[in-house]
Amino acid sequence: MTLKDKLLAQRIYLLLGGLFITSLVVSNLIFQKFFYWYPFDIEVFGSKLFEISVGILPYPITFLITDLISEIYGKKRANDVVVVGIFASLFSLLIIYTAANVPATSWSYINDSLFRKVFGNSAVAVFASMLTYLFAQFVDIQIYHFWKRLTKGKHLWLRNNFSTWFSQFVDTFTIVFLLCSFGIIDWANFKGLLVSGFLFKVFVAVLDTPLLYLGVYLFKRRFNLKTNEEIKLL
Repeated sequence: MTLKDKLLAQRIYLLLGGLFITSLVVSNLIFQKFFYWYPFDIEVFGSKLFEISVGILPYPITFLITDLISEIYGKKRANDVVVVGIFASLFSLLIIYTAANVPATSWSYINDSLFRKVFGNSAVAVFASMLTYLFAQFVDIQIYHFWKRLTKGKHLWLRNNFSTWFSQFVDTFTIVFLLCSFGIIDWANFKGLLVSGFLFKVFVAVLDTPLLYLGVYLFKRRFNLKTNEEIKLL
């Protein structure tokens, strides 16, 4: 690979990392709004199916990106992005804490009370998210590379979906459990949110499989990668 190609691969890696971090941080900030996605009028454990937090919308993007980075750049680079995502979440928490403790002016469009109502639980959300996200992402990367080794780089759909499904269940269960434990969500909604959140993530994981195939195809075509070959960054 030429130096020009390596520099391009480095820039793409940074872009993917930026999208990953943005998706993660934003999901922690918007999680308190819930919506009902209604392709099916079904109730599960007393809750509407797909009655879920808007914070779940950008979250599957993080797993798609780590799978793509795992496939093209390798396990270490995927783990590096996960660690940076944790740091970004902590830093965002520090900014929110500082902003919440700076007194608003009398003419401020958003007063202190409203700001704390919207962002007041962000500390709990980031804490819960970090615990679950760190574990789920590392589980996702480990399982992804287990299937990659087992299939010798073939059957991309298998490792993409199996790794994502398992890690998403771990993530969904743990974060809903912690949010209920902290009193942010009522325990009566636990089972319904668990099932809805997990099924929604499985649905999205199936939909993003063609995107992963497309991304891997474009990378292999541009950088002339062979099956199971990874890009070594500078």
